[in-house]
Amino acid sequence: MPVKKVNKSKNKIISLESYKLSDKDPFMCKDQLAYFKLKLEKWRSEVVSDSEKTRENLQNNNTPEADVADRASTETERALELRTRDRQRKLLAKINAALARIKDGSYGYCIETGEPIGLKRLDARPIALLSIQAQERHEKHERSHRDDSL
Repeated sequence: MPVKKVNKSKNKIISLESYKLSDKDPFMCKDQLAYFKLKLEKWRSEVVSDSEKTRENLQNNNTPEADVADRASTETERALELRTRDRQRKLLAKINAALARIKDGSYGYCIETGEPIGLKRLDARPIALLSIQAQERHEKHERSHRDDSL
């Protein structure tokens, strides 16, 4: 079922499936903000659903294995599930932070430079905080410091 929202300013429906981002529109206009809000809310819903499945799986698979190899396999699977759940928890925090930035009007702008992040980047990674140039500088800085520690 498509996720829809009514844009009251123009009385038209924006859906993730039908709305196309355009560089011709003013950056972070109401339609773009509505699009990204819907995209983030849908993603959050999927992550919460997956997280709930992970939690149920961990709770329901508590029976101890008699065989040592089976027990080791089960423990490895549990560790993987817990790591996945931790990643989901961190992702949810990033999604919620992005939704808060939409609300406060700072969404879509680089936290380092204040410049627009870019629609293609935001469409691919709606939780992005940095422009491509700032992200590249950040990664280059991380690589150079990582190489120094080796």
